[in-house]
Amino acid sequence: MIKKLSFILNHELIEQEVNPNLPLLDYIRKKKHLTGTKEVCKEGDCGACSVLIGELSQGILSYKTITSCIYPIGNCNGKHIVTIEGLNQEELIPQQKVFVNEGASQCGFCTPGFIISLTGYLLSNSKYDYELALKSFDGNICRCTGYLSIKRAVDKLFKQLPSSNNQDHLNFLVKNRIIPEYFLSIKDRLIKLNKNQKEELSKNHFVGGGTDLFVQMPDQMLEKSSTYLAENKLSYIREDESLIKIGSGTTFQQFMQSIIIKNLFPNLSSQFELVASLQIRNSATIGGNIVNASPIGDMSIILIALNARLVISNGSERRTVFLINFYKGYKKTDLSENEFIEEIIFEKPHGSFKFNFEKVSKRKHLDIASVNSAALFIFDEDIINSANISAGGISPIPSYLSDVSKYFSQKKFNEIDYEVIDSIIDRSISPISDVRGSAEYKSLLLKRLIRAHLIELFPSEISIEEVL
Repeated sequence: MIKKLSFILNHELIEQEVNPNLPLLDYIRKKKHLTGTKEVCKEGDCGACSVLIGELSQGILSYKTITSCIYPIGNCNGKHIVTIEGLNQEELIPQQKVFVNEGASQCGFCTPGFIISLTGYLLSNSKYDYELALKSFDGNICRCTGYLSIKRAVDKLFKQLPSSNNQDHLNFLVKNRIIPEYFLSIKDRLIKLNKNQKEELSKNHFVGGGTDLFVQMPDQMLEKSSTYLAENKLSYIREDESLIKIGSGTTFQQFMQSIIIKNLFPNLSSQFELVASLQIRNSATIGGNIVNASPIGDMSIILIALNARLVISNGSERRTVFLINFYKGYKKTDLSENEFIEEIIFEKPHGSFKFNFEKVSKRKHLDIASVNSAALFIFDEDIINSANISAGGISPIPSYLSDVSKYFSQKKFNEIDYEVIDSIIDRSISPISDVRGSAEYKSLLLKRLIRAHLIELFPSEISIEEVL
């Protein structure tokens, strides 16, 4: 499959016929010989291949970091791609210089990825926060320095960098040599490049962020004919009266940063930091996570607790199915070959409600869950009117815990019996033992996560001593 793509790579306009399923990293290194971007894990885990992606949305140019090893070049159409070479100037730029001075680069293999991630933070924030800047390195691994020297470098950079004083942010960054001057012309160049660019949906292989596809089957993807949903304006979160509508191409990070979602679920943003790394959240799409049909898909578990519906399309006709009915077995879905998820819809909870997401994995961050769970409670003073509780890792498909949810209906907080909840769980789930834990361990985890929901959401009504 060959397709003509148009994008800007550093300062160069690229208009070339290429296989859109080629990983961006392979194009950068093997076609353009920009070898500053490193290839290590080829699974999106280490961050050595990080690059910046700039794109226009409603006339605003914004940048994000992604892992180029599992990012299909087809998703680059109409965008600005920045490698480490695209940041270099006649002398070391400030973020490079502090890395050198603080000994934050030893073997140097991971360093380009760290510089890219730090630059991405500087591009996205006009007010700098040391702790938030460190979170921009979530997906970057260094095996030499122990990270303290990297932290010192960030702290030193922020002490040296003057205040923007409400200047135009890009001009401020150019003036202080954080980015080269050519960045100032990128917005106008992308506006011209994106005129009349739109791909019609066709009946073939649909690709979102590719963060799972290009880990599991990169070679097979080169043989497939694909439609990239990023080119079809499916990245949005909207309020429509009592409904929340989410385009299937919306990324995890867009969901996490959405004002609409933050207003509804204030704590979900911080809980979402348990999900992947920043680079992966910038690429992974909600529709892709659902279609992946993993029994522990974090977004699927969250949306099941919200009783979400899917709008499924074949390009001309649409149908709606509840997410909980979408899964037909392990890695099997109610999706025909020529169909894709267009939109996800859920009703805004009414009255007093609280929502929580919990996840347990072998390591706290950047790991796949052993068991995860989400819970929505509708309540009135001292009584729970209803509950929607979901869980992953306890069956071959993401699960809605109907019996556990029903138990909480019209239940006062002081009437909750945790032994009864445990017995309901024992008779309603049948987890299997696998590399992430034994069946007994997963059952125990789920019981603890139900308690964690209550402790987190109702600290005044629920006594930790009673729960434990």
